[in-house]
Parts: sequence; structure tokens; C-alpha cells
Amino acid sequence: MEKAILGTKIGMTQIFGEGGVVIPVTVVMAGPCVVTQKKTVETDGYEAVQVGFGDVKEKHLNKPQLGHFKKADTANKKYVREFRLDDCESLNVGDEIKADIFAAGDKVDVSGISKGKGFAGPMKHGLHRGPMTHGSKSKRVSGSMGMCSNPGRVFKGKVLPGHMGVQKVTVQNLEVVKIDAEQNLILVKGAIPGNKGGLVTIRNSVKA
Repeated sequence: MEKAILGTKIGMTQIFGEGGVVIPVTVVMAGPCVVTQKKTVETDGYEAVQVGFGDVKEKHLNKPQLGHFKKADTANKKYVREFRLDDCESLNVGDEIKADIFAAGDKVDVSGISKGKGFAGPMKHGLHRGPMTHGSKSKRVSGSMGMCSNPGRVFKGKVLPGHMGVQKVTVQNLEVVKIDAEQNLILVKGAIPGNKGGLVTIRNSVKA
């Protein structure tokens, strides 16, 4: 069964497994999420559920958003995301999705916004360095990248110096190590993208 939930990254720690093996884990406060809208084939052309996460004051929302939550008769939520799940029919507006939908041993894909690194030069973006010989003034400077005379330009999408980070990153095939249903915590083995307190999406691994 396909599952998905929203949460916030708390940080990294470590726990001890069988035989005293140290396991590095990332702690995520996942949910509780509330179903704020249910989309059907008859009305929208596809099946999906819209879930909200994180309470927010009314002054931080505009009138359309407030009306949307009022129609659903749910609390105002800071984040709203949509998931196309296999069992959309079993979920109704107002239902809660909690961390216990996952279990230890599940394989998940975790998505988040990567940390911002500000301006970064060509070497940080993966380009080769210049010559390191004595007198060289282009050790970390990008050289010529044109296509000579044909087509005589730089193709779109070429990696260049500039803003680094703040992009959606998905880490696949991570393992759920432990679930704390009382505190809505999910412990995922390894690192996940984003700053502490950043929004993350956890869903079933597509490659498991």
C-alpha cells in the first residue's frame, strides 16, 4: 500500500542496534497531517488527497486559504501538499495521518529543500580546475566553454558559477529504523536534505 506523510526535520543523532552497532539516524517529526480535500475522477479527473501539516495563525493566511480550511472544517495549516495514493477512497476529509502508518524496516524516499550555500564558483559546481603550473592565474577559474564555431554558444543547462543549494532533493531507498507513535517521530537511517526545522516529505520508496 502506498503511503506518504509530511514532517519537519529535527536533526541527526545515533542509536544502538543489535550487537551494539551504532546507527546514524535523522529524526523527523511526521504529522499529524489532516486531509483537507479529496479529489475524485468525477470532479477533478484523477484521484488524490490533499493534506495539511503544521498549525498556523489566521493572520498568516489569505482569504482563499482561510475559506478552504473552513470548508473542510479543519484547523488552519501552514503546509498543504497533494498525494496520489492507492487507497484514496479509504481517506475522508478530516482524517488524520500519523507517523504510525510506517513501520520499522520500511524503505522510503525522503524529499526536502537542500541547504543554501550562497554564491559558489565553478569548482564547487563540479567543473575542472585550471592548470596548476607556476604563474598560472586560472587555477579555480572556468575556462572557455563555447562550442567553437558550431554552434558557437553555450548550451542551455550548462553548469556555471552561481547560486548553490535551495533546490528540491530526494534521497531514495532509506530505511525506517524506529517509530515513536506517541510523539509522532520517525527515525530514518542516514542523512536527509534540508535544514533543521525544514519541511520534508516521506513516502514509499519507488525502487524498493
